Amino acid sequence: MKEMISRLYIMQLKYAGIPNAVYDVLPEHERAMLINVDGKFFLKPEQRKKIKVVLTGGVFDVLHIGHIVTLNEAKKHGDVLIVAIAQDEHIRKKNREPIHPLEYRTIMVEALKPVDLAVSGFDDPKKMLDAVKPDAIVYGYDQKETIKTEGVTIIRLSKCIDDSKFKTGKILDELGI
Repeated sequence: MKEMISRLYIMQLKYAGIPNAVYDVLPEHERAMLINVDGKFFLKPEQRKKIKVVLTGGVFDVLHIGHIVTLNEAKKHGDVLIVAIAQDEHIRKKNREPIHPLEYRTIMVEALKPVDLAVSGFDDPKKMLDAVKPDAIVYGYDQKETIKTEGVTIIRLSKCIDDSKFKTGKILDELGI
């Protein structure tokens, strides 16, 4: 049951509401879990409450073991893991150009086993919260807590690996980038 609800939730998030064409081909028992809101379909609140949605985020410009460890740990805190991928402009604010564009980083992160859906981050973190409506937000050991909202559990992961080598900046320095 949770898998079905999770799949419908991911679908509604991916399309900002399940479109009529998709709704029409869903089995009746799945359609019964949804409500129509302005021409698109969303999980009924009582169905949404049956799953725990976890949100985490990052740049993910150079995927490394630290990312894998963090995403695996984040997934342990819920049924659905949504990963917000920082926009290219966020990387430029750190005084470097992205190695991979947002589209590529999103595809790479979504291909990772623990990730249910990777989405482009918003300039305003509140917009991300409004879209995802997470039950928990997971921060890696080296991330700053940027979002705090009532009713959402904040989880700070403890350091899991030796970061003397496995941080994006250090990898780029070693490569001379």
